[in-house]
Amino acid sequence: MQIKLLFLNLLFLFLTTLSIAQNMQEGFTYLETGKYVEAKTFFSKILKEHPENKTARLCYGRSVGLLGDSKDAVSIFTLLKNEYPNDFEIKLNYAEALLWDKQYDQAEMYYEKLVIENNTSFPAILGYANTLSNLKKYPKALEWVNKALDLNKGNPNALISRKYIRLGYASTMVSDKRYNEALKLLDLNFIDFANDKDTQHNKANIYLQQNDLENAETIYKSIATSPKDSIVALQGLALIAHKNYKERKALHIARKAESKVHKFKKDQGLYLSTQERYIQALLWNKKFITAREQIEQLQILYPNNTRVWSLQATLGMYTSNFKTSLQKYNDILNKDHRSFDGNLGIANAYRAVGQDINAYTYAFNTLAYYPRQADAQKLIKALKKEHTPFLEEKTAFTFDNGNNEAITTMVRSEIPLSVKFKTEAQYDYRTTKNTVLNNEATSHDFSLGFLYEVNGKTSLQSRVGVSKANGITNNYQALIAEAIVKLKPFRLQNLDLGYKRELQNFNADLLNREIVMNNYFLNYNLGTNINLGWYTQLMHTTQTDDNTRNLLFTSLYYTILRRPSLKLGVNYQYIAFENQVPNIYFSPGQFNLGEVFAEVGNDSQKKWFYKLSAAFGQQFVDEDPGSSTFRSEGKLGYRFSDRFIANVFGKYSNIASATAAGFEYIEFGFKLKWYFLKQPIFDKKIMSLKK
Repeated sequence: MQIKLLFLNLLFLFLTTLSIAQNMQEGFTYLETGKYVEAKTFFSKILKEHPENKTARLCYGRSVGLLGDSKDAVSIFTLLKNEYPNDFEIKLNYAEALLWDKQYDQAEMYYEKLVIENNTSFPAILGYANTLSNLKKYPKALEWVNKALDLNKGNPNALISRKYIRLGYASTMVSDKRYNEALKLLDLNFIDFANDKDTQHNKANIYLQQNDLENAETIYKSIATSPKDSIVALQGLALIAHKNYKERKALHIARKAESKVHKFKKDQGLYLSTQERYIQALLWNKKFITAREQIEQLQILYPNNTRVWSLQATLGMYTSNFKTSLQKYNDILNKDHRSFDGNLGIANAYRAVGQDINAYTYAFNTLAYYPRQADAQKLIKALKKEHTPFLEEKTAFTFDNGNNEAITTMVRSEIPLSVKFKTEAQYDYRTTKNTVLNNEATSHDFSLGFLYEVNGKTSLQSRVGVSKANGITNNYQALIAEAIVKLKPFRLQNLDLGYKRELQNFNADLLNREIVMNNYFLNYNLGTNINLGWYTQLMHTTQTDDNTRNLLFTSLYYTILRRPSLKLGVNYQYIAFENQVPNIYFSPGQFNLGEVFAEVGNDSQKKWFYKLSAAFGQQFVDEDPGSSTFRSEGKLGYRFSDRFIANVFGKYSNIASATAAGFEYIEFGFKLKWYFLKQPIFDKKIMSLKK
């Protein structure tokens, strides 16, 4: 009788379990098809009736974790693991829950135990590979994902994992500038996934970093195999045109992509990235009003979106509205402190307003979150170079048609003691003679000075020293000095107010006469967002020979090209002396000069750099008839290294100067600049800003 009762109980338990399993098939289907909300609801109902059912608890935990509640999932599987310590399936789910919860270090240690416990478990080995990938241990991750594929050849999940492991591994190679290795690794993805779009995009980005624009263009053209992909391709092609300095072409391509993307407005990622590229192209072409309008439209569609804030900040950078840029980058960082755009963007904005310590801080933040990121490294390198001591030497040889010859040597050193305070020392030697009169004189100038940046809008510069002159008839010493207040009163405007005390040392005769000039000046420069600029200098000079001079120079110019830089403009100069002493130096009652000029030059940061300018005009001296003028100057330089730069230069002018109309002047020479330290004096303080 007891045996019969036991048999009936076992039969009832078996039928109940079988019934539950059959009833749970619907839930299994939900999990397999990604319907996690339905799966969670389904298994929660099962657990109300059968709260101890292990399978239902396990499936409920998976649905919870896959819906994003990773901490709850970890708790569920922790309880199951404690209740069933030898159940390998529960162990696998616990390990996966650690992955969902981004507890990668704990997951790595746990998976290491699982693959030892069962070295033929495909889920354990694949999970271990994915964990290593999340820890950026890519070589080891690649080794283990290959082991998983040896166990289950062609498994789609393992193939996808291997693809993303290769993408991550290639990214670290790019950070180390191992571009060719990265490209070869990415090519292996095409064996598993022919023409894989993610891999193609990564290859294109590598080519862009190498400035291999031809191969990048080939890839972008090849991915345009669908309406959406063609839009992505156009985004890339617009960027390539920009890197080729073809801004109009970039805008044309970006506009074409923008016109196509409206039918895919529901795809927020594609729509936003296309609008971003279009707005960037507008900024490259200085179409700031249209860019602002486009950003405002995006702001309505996507309020409080960090990508839109980034566009607003970028517009501020282009238009020198740095206050807005700082505000928007701060908004981005308040929402996501790891944001690449936020950290690097605000670093550049702080640099623009002269807050270099903050610029360093956020550039280092960028590297903390994105190790070896090229743009952040470049910014830090540029900042450090601005604060690294250097020695500068310039030698010039001059000749004029008044039989005057001169050799001038200048040696100057600048030593920044902090990001705000720089000291400088300068020595000038000049020897001049008249080859007809056999009149010679020399001068030695030595001065010390400093530059102090009060804030981003105000700087103070000062220099004081002594000049010693030795002539045929006169030897003397004189005080030389300079003091300037440098202001940025408004956006795109610079104003210098200053005083300078110097010797008249153009030729030997003037040096012998011991004429000291006290110059009171104002320099004003106005930039615009429409390539137009205006520079003006006003100067009032009192001299120790009881003469005074007033000078006005103004220049209006327009930048036609950016690369290479091409400027055209007009200049006007006015000079008036109170006393006319033409036998001693050029001192007209009124001098007027009008001229047109052109200037061309390339990027001064290139290996070879150059600048050439020429000006044609008409000058009027007192009541004399007008005469034509021409002046030109040029320089050609070469960067031997980041720390040593050299250039040669030459000048010619026939503008009335130290003698009178009919004057001709030639100068040529060379200039050397050496950063004699590898880093700033206060580099330890800078490096202490790193996280």
